[in-house]
Amino acid sequence: MSTSNGFTEAGLRRLHDVLARHVDSGKIPGVVALVSRGDGEPHVETLGTMRHDGGAPMRRDTIFRMASTSKPVSIAAAMVLLDECRIRLDDLVEQWLPELANRQVLKRIDSAVDDTVPAKRPITVRDVLTSTFGLGMDMTMIGTPIMAALFEQGITPNGPVPMPEQDEWMRRLGTLPLMYQPGERWQYQISSDLIGVLVSRVTGQSFDEFLRERIFAPLGMKDTGFWVPGDQIDRLPPLYAPDPATGEFQVWDEAEGGRHSAPPAFQGGGGGLNSTADDYNAYFRMLLNHGVHNGERILSKPAVELMTSNSLTPEVLASREALARDNVHISFGQGQQGGWGFGMAVRTYRGDYAPIGQFGWDGGAGTSTYADPVNGIVGVLLTQVGMTVPSSVHLMNDFWTTLYQAI
Repeated sequence: MSTSNGFTEAGLRRLHDVLARHVDSGKIPGVVALVSRGDGEPHVETLGTMRHDGGAPMRRDTIFRMASTSKPVSIAAAMVLLDECRIRLDDLVEQWLPELANRQVLKRIDSAVDDTVPAKRPITVRDVLTSTFGLGMDMTMIGTPIMAALFEQGITPNGPVPMPEQDEWMRRLGTLPLMYQPGERWQYQISSDLIGVLVSRVTGQSFDEFLRERIFAPLGMKDTGFWVPGDQIDRLPPLYAPDPATGEFQVWDEAEGGRHSAPPAFQGGGGGLNSTADDYNAYFRMLLNHGVHNGERILSKPAVELMTSNSLTPEVLASREALARDNVHISFGQGQQGGWGFGMAVRTYRGDYAPIGQFGWDGGAGTSTYADPVNGIVGVLLTQVGMTVPSSVHLMNDFWTTLYQAI
């Protein structure tokens, strides 16, 4: 029996049962899952509670820290600027980001930060949008001088030093060498935060204002932003980072008075957004609808095609695939899609139940959101268990495996 929303009744029952198994195990306090297909009404599951020790139930409008699932959404601001010819892919970024002119590049990845050679060429907008500008967070390189410097300077979220406001962040970034030559390697995270600064400098608005005006408001994403107002903070659960050794729940970020309870110094496109299942569904459905939402064009069709297609050259793609494959034991299996577009993974080979062309990303706070143009599917899975343990990743994997059987 199929339902009016494009999924089978038996498949949706199984989806509920699989999610419930994770919540009943005690490892996932609560979950909100949304699946939509074509023009059908979304199917939503809410299970468990906001806190691991009980209390208020998860609700459809619960607000979550989107963590790295911020990346596929925040990139849309840059696509608006491309559409309007305010930036071009092969423009040099130094006209807006002078701190990145005249780069030095490490001789080797484990070199001292002053053991460098000059960059072969300047950094372009394309390098930043494709996450290949030369700097990133690489957890396989912990202990190298450059990674130590990135943490010490507050260049990355969740490090020991908080991220400063964007001009100071840029100043600090400008004191560091690149890890690789521009365009040579795909690297994670820093480019996504850099895009927010680029958008802000090009437009003369804060990144938050521009996103709200051009993306969030037109899409009706009323609960999406870089912080949660005080009158809504009860909708935000605590974020847990369980002890890797014992699995014991530890609060990493409380809702009230926590990292997301006030406007941040740095509006991080790489991981700073908070949102809901319905807001994210609206965004990803717009992408599946070639940039249109309720008859209003948000992005051009070619912009959507560009951001949701693999952007990496064969050499860069090979090194990204090797990085994912060689560290599958560290990531609990995340990041195995192959390709990367702008701000998101794009599946370039059939490596699980999803078809080639599926796009989206996962977040370290226990969030997962992808769209699939082959089947017209959007899936949004939201929890509040960080990836210090594999619990939330196992939940994500089982969600996608079961969802694809429910078509």
